[in-house]
Amino acid sequence: MDLAGLACEAGSCQACPLWESRTNVVFGVGPEDARVMIVGEAPGKNEDLEGRPFVGAAGKNLDSLLGIAGLARDEVYIANVLKCRPPGNRDPRVEEIQACAHFLHDQAKLIEPEVIVTLGNFAARHIMKTDMGITRLRGQVHQVGRFKVLPVYHPAAALYDPSKQEALEADFRTLGALLAAS
Repeated sequence: MDLAGLACEAGSCQACPLWESRTNVVFGVGPEDARVMIVGEAPGKNEDLEGRPFVGAAGKNLDSLLGIAGLARDEVYIANVLKCRPPGNRDPRVEEIQACAHFLHDQAKLIEPEVIVTLGNFAARHIMKTDMGITRLRGQVHQVGRFKVLPVYHPAAALYDPSKQEALEADFRTLGALLAAS
């Protein structure tokens, strides 16, 4: 299966109750041969309306952070753990993550990125299969299977807590250095 076929499958998914309230499935965007895959938690209101990940204020911050790493948005593949928006932007539930996990797994398998950047706790915990929080995980590159994984704060966290912006910028400088070295 290719990404287009997988996106089509996601578009008709009814494996968890989130399909009932979605406007659009937010599958993912970016080149199929991206060196970097960005993984967030779940679509928000704006993403659900547009069907694209990270289109709001957090997306603007993400674009700026990518620039620090020497990347543009159209050079990375951006996806979420969940493909449908949880009502009221609540945290994803375990059963929702389990129902949706195969899509993200298959996306990573098809894209084969050099680095997966996880945004926030849910993405980091899911990809790294850990209960450890993002504050302890961030700031270093981890090897998870065949992937290098760089956990970072979610760009939205810096909008609510500006002290996290400095750490985000440092982590994206690490990403840029990692890519330059390979």
